[in-house]
Amino acid sequence: MKIEELSEEFDTSVKVSEDGHPQLQSQPNANIPPPADLLTQAMNAISSQYTTTSAQDGTQTPSLPPGIASMRDKTGPEILAELNKSPLFMTELEENDDLEAIRALAYEGTPEEVAAGFKERGNECFAEKKWKDAKEFYTKGIQVLLLEVRKRQRGDSHPLASTSNTDATPAPAGSRENEPPTMDPKEIKNELSILETTLVNRAACHLSLQNYRSATLDCAHALRLNPSNVKAFYRSARALLALNKIAQADDACARGLELDPENAALKAVAQEIIKKNEQETAKQKKEQERVIRKRKEEMMLKTALTARGIKTRKTAQPPEMEDACIALVPDPLSPESSLSFPAVLLYPLHLESDFIKAFNETESLALHLEYILPLPWDQQRVYTPNGVECYMETITGGLVKVGKKVPLLKVLGQGNVEIVDEVVRIFVVPKGRSEEWVAEFKRKKAAEKKT
Repeated sequence: MKIEELSEEFDTSVKVSEDGHPQLQSQPNANIPPPADLLTQAMNAISSQYTTTSAQDGTQTPSLPPGIASMRDKTGPEILAELNKSPLFMTELEENDDLEAIRALAYEGTPEEVAAGFKERGNECFAEKKWKDAKEFYTKGIQVLLLEVRKRQRGDSHPLASTSNTDATPAPAGSRENEPPTMDPKEIKNELSILETTLVNRAACHLSLQNYRSATLDCAHALRLNPSNVKAFYRSARALLALNKIAQADDACARGLELDPENAALKAVAQEIIKKNEQETAKQKKEQERVIRKRKEEMMLKTALTARGIKTRKTAQPPEMEDACIALVPDPLSPESSLSFPAVLLYPLHLESDFIKAFNETESLALHLEYILPLPWDQQRVYTPNGVECYMETITGGLVKVGKKVPLLKVLGQGNVEIVDEVVRIFVVPKGRSEEWVAEFKRKKAAEKKT
């Protein structure tokens, strides 16, 4: 065991009470502020390690390093927001030139070389029909070059050079070394050329992946760099044609052919556009004819109903009947055609019903009762063609008896009944209970009018 001798200054530097425990000086607890958040406490703890003498009163006040002093008066959330701007402490990614520069450092070479490398990798994947992988490589190359464009627009120095040479000695004030380095025009031209080509290549990937809108955007950006890029016009025309934007596709194709009249790919697209335009024109013409015919049919039907004195009414919530409707048959446009109505037979005493899709105006109710009755649920066999009475509700809420051998037109043309939501409603009641049901129906209607 090694024993070290304590210096004589030790007992003067440490004062111990008689009971062997260090004496703690009590501090007044008046006006103690409430505890701050953890970040503020940490900042206060650091501030206690740095003191300086005030020039006015000679008191000792906290003095922080410049980096920490800038955050001295900020709250915890504000400090976190500042830290998130630094790539080292980021918890969320945002558009940040410093971050992009650090990403670029992962690849050796100038931005032009890095972007060219990504483009070549993308070309290799594209040749193997790996569209998604090719698109990713093209996107990385575009990001590298767009970072350079943003830097030049602000007049900043080369991002890779400024990031990698962090230990360089600053040049004296007024020296030309402090000025942002001027880019070689040839280097800028090469970068923009690579950016243009990569955008057009990525547009080809979008076409293969059927991302047509993205393809048009990439072609538009490429044409801003070079308005004479024939491939951009070609791929833009193809994407616009796939989006059924025929006029725009035709414009893009025409502009491309102005630059290269013998371009076989553009000629092929031009033929596709012509064919598509013919199809769309025929489709539009057919739709217009359908609309005109429907309008004529509606007008003819309305005229036929008015001429026969048949009243109709629609409610806010008509029933679902698929294609069943009032119509002139066999020719909706012929004045010699007869009217056909959807009809429903209601059995109110048993809460059942039957639907007749087409009840012609010349037909009688007996014609339909013959094949509908007897009913499968009628165990007592009270519903027979000769054993039932039929009624229709009038406009005023009463009832009118319908003769079973009378044509439907004669019943509807009396003017005291109406067709609601294009459906003829007929109540079917056994003769033995018809008077009872009619009285109950009138009683309910009278009660409804009072309320």
